[in-house]
Amino acid sequence: MARLPRLTLPGHLHHVIQRGNNRQSIFQDREDFETMLGLLADNALRHGVAVHAYVLMDNHFHLLVTPSTLEGLPQMMQAVGRRYVQYFNRRHARTGTLWEGRYRSTVLQPERYLLPCMVYLDLNPVRAGLVVHAVDYPWSSHAHWRGVRNDRLLTPHALYWALGNTPFAREAAYAALVQAGIGSLEQTALTSSVLSGWALGGPEFIEELQRQTLRRVMQGQPGRPRSKKILQT
Repeated sequence: MARLPRLTLPGHLHHVIQRGNNRQSIFQDREDFETMLGLLADNALRHGVAVHAYVLMDNHFHLLVTPSTLEGLPQMMQAVGRRYVQYFNRRHARTGTLWEGRYRSTVLQPERYLLPCMVYLDLNPVRAGLVVHAVDYPWSSHAHWRGVRNDRLLTPHALYWALGNTPFAREAAYAALVQAGIGSLEQTALTSSVLSGWALGGPEFIEELQRQTLRRVMQGQPGRPRSKKILQT
């Protein structure tokens, strides 16, 4: 069966993951992490992609983004991926592929999943046993949203601003969300959606998404696919 194209829609929230080939390390030291963050910042700006959250792990990374154009996210990921591989292979005297194929992504309903997905990313290093507290991990967006440091890569989402009327109130509210964590069902839903490419949200959100694209946004029941005529109504 032919592989579905990635679901990419301008103006919508996307969860993105890129893995190292055969789970190999893609970051070996501070310079590697900093190089990736620089490439992401430069290319997000160049291609009109707002980055709301990220976490860089040793063999993969996650992004939570909103592209402003249809081609912005693919172009950003292509540019970052190509330039980082060139840098990494040259610096570490290696050749060949670094990535596990193409990046994976999906669309999330922001009202339901923006903040849970930010928490999910922030707690990745904690779940991996790298740190005890999310704020201690240097390669995620958590410290920025806690007011510990300023990160030029990041753009606040309106739902983060809605956490409070002052920076202190927002930072405290977000810290409380991370402290509370997310449930296993929500964590599983976020993981499976980005790996499968199916959109994640409520029925009305999914229905509205489907009106905007001919690509199926959710795994359907067995049977004949909906016609293009129906999808365009």
